[in-house]
Amino acid sequence: MKKKKLNLRDIKPNPKKEHSQNDGHNHSGSESVGKFNTYLPAIFSFVMLMIGVAIDYFDMFPYFKGWIRLLWYVVAYIPVGFPVIKEGWNSIISGDFFTEFFLMSIATIGAFVIGEYPEGVAVMLFYAVGELFQSAAVNKAKGNIKALLDVRPNEALVYRNNDYISVSPETVEIGEKVQVRVGEKVPLDGILLSEKGSFNTAALTGESKPDTIAKGEKVFAGSINMDGVIEIETTKEFKDSSIARILDMVQNATARKSKTELFIRQFARIYTPIVVFLAIGVTFIPYFFVDDYVFRDWLYRALIFLVISCPCALVISIPLGYFGGLGAASKNGILFKGASFLDAMTKINTLVMDKTGTVTKGVFKIKEIKSIGWEESEFMKYLMAMEEQSTHPIAKAILEYKDEGADYKASEVSEIAGKGLKGIVNGKTVLVGNKTLMTANKINALEETETIVESIVLVSIDNTFAGYVVIADELKDDAKETITNLHKVGVKNIIMLSGDKHSITQQVARELGIEKAKGGLLPEDKLNEVEALKKNPENKVAFIGDGINDAPVLAASNVGIAMGGLGSDVAIETADVIIQTDQPSKVVRAIKISRSTRKIVWQNIILAFGVKVIVLILGAGGLATMWEAVFADVGVALLAILNAVRLQRMTWS
Repeated sequence: MKKKKLNLRDIKPNPKKEHSQNDGHNHSGSESVGKFNTYLPAIFSFVMLMIGVAIDYFDMFPYFKGWIRLLWYVVAYIPVGFPVIKEGWNSIISGDFFTEFFLMSIATIGAFVIGEYPEGVAVMLFYAVGELFQSAAVNKAKGNIKALLDVRPNEALVYRNNDYISVSPETVEIGEKVQVRVGEKVPLDGILLSEKGSFNTAALTGESKPDTIAKGEKVFAGSINMDGVIEIETTKEFKDSSIARILDMVQNATARKSKTELFIRQFARIYTPIVVFLAIGVTFIPYFFVDDYVFRDWLYRALIFLVISCPCALVISIPLGYFGGLGAASKNGILFKGASFLDAMTKINTLVMDKTGTVTKGVFKIKEIKSIGWEESEFMKYLMAMEEQSTHPIAKAILEYKDEGADYKASEVSEIAGKGLKGIVNGKTVLVGNKTLMTANKINALEETETIVESIVLVSIDNTFAGYVVIADELKDDAKETITNLHKVGVKNIIMLSGDKHSITQQVARELGIEKAKGGLLPEDKLNEVEALKKNPENKVAFIGDGINDAPVLAASNVGIAMGGLGSDVAIETADVIIQTDQPSKVVRAIKISRSTRKIVWQNIILAFGVKVIVLILGAGGLATMWEAVFADVGVALLAILNAVRLQRMTWS
């Protein structure tokens, strides 16, 4: 059944026009006025209904009978009934007969036909109020997502013709210099030109802690500059910026329905016509079996049956539950590309993960320095003098070593392919490289270097072994905690696949408590491993990766999760779930949010079906009135909405 949006504002003569924020008008009261106008038809109908019921009950006016009484209740009915009847008529014209609007129209008009005017008005009024609450709840869920990601910058101060001018971010080209003042949003992705900057990235990553960026590092559009005027050089056009792509992804997320949503909508299309024909049967079939058949009584029961059978509680509360889940995930820095992936995440029992950049920081750091016959600081001056001539990531890690004293300079430096560097420092011949370089120059390194699995730099000074430096990638702060918690939430199989050396991969796996790990793998090797796991139908496989080389595996797994998605364009395109920070622990939170969402959705399904079946039976037997019918429909819908809204208030540790 097609679910349309009931809009009581259809009867308003002129909808409120939208203005830009800079149009010079005062909007302080426009939002509240708009909300009041939305509820005005329902308020009017409620007042008219209460006055009419009071007159009926206390018999205040003897003239309140016949056509005067009918006219009073018709006036009370029109503000809430007209939009519903109009929607029902439009649906019939478009070929969709059996909508909830059709059901409510027939039921309430039928109540008027048999003289039950107050009940006819009351049913339509409560239905309309229920729709208003449903609409408000859906808008709140959508608003939570929009508010978290509505950080689209409005302007960019770009340097052109020796001055900074304000332009639309869409017009800024790659390589232009942009200035960002304190409190302003970064308009485009770029590289920081200033010495340093502090940015609030909460809307992008879900983390409230300011992120400090150094010169030359990446800055993402949508970040808020917290400290001083900074300058960036743009690296992407606005349409390709991280925030633009995330906004587009979230806007499209609601289009990907879960299997539960799709099933309920298909079910409603079959269910609604069935109950219409059953209602007709309730009206006429008893004529052949009941001695004291009264048409009015059985028609009343059929009308109750129609009101109860309206499936709006199911049709609205289920997508609302998924809206709530998507919003809660976004609030926690996790982006699902659709409700279907919320469902898929609940079934994951096998997790395959990359190593570098996923559970490690992907940045080399000095782990150990061992000098032989030299003071450590003096030893490092020789080593750093040589590494200044190299652009290798390991050289960068070594050059981060800090110590007081004058720096040495290297000369006559030559690179020996696949082995290392040779040069002169302080008049001494220095060799820096691997074991092969030492062996080729007949220099005996310590035996302990044979057992070190991490990257190691060996150093000799004047043909004598002088020591070594161990370089290793650091584990992320929450990596161990993540593996422990994954086991707790029922992910039984955790496997690490890496392109790094097998020995290093095994060591990292042991530190984290991962039993299965393989290193030295090419992208196609990782893909083959995941495909092999998927051949077992019991395995529901998620893969977590962060790089371009992980894209094939992200696409092949049941759920592809991109780690640090803001830094990887391919990950954003390929993955089903984006973790907007580099915290692997967010994967556990994503699983918990998915399971909470599914739990609430099924609670709503059971609640709606259970109450409806009970009241349907009572209604067919003449034991339920229109008031019970209203509760079974609108009341259950409201309870389901309140249950779904809980997702937006939950916290997951």
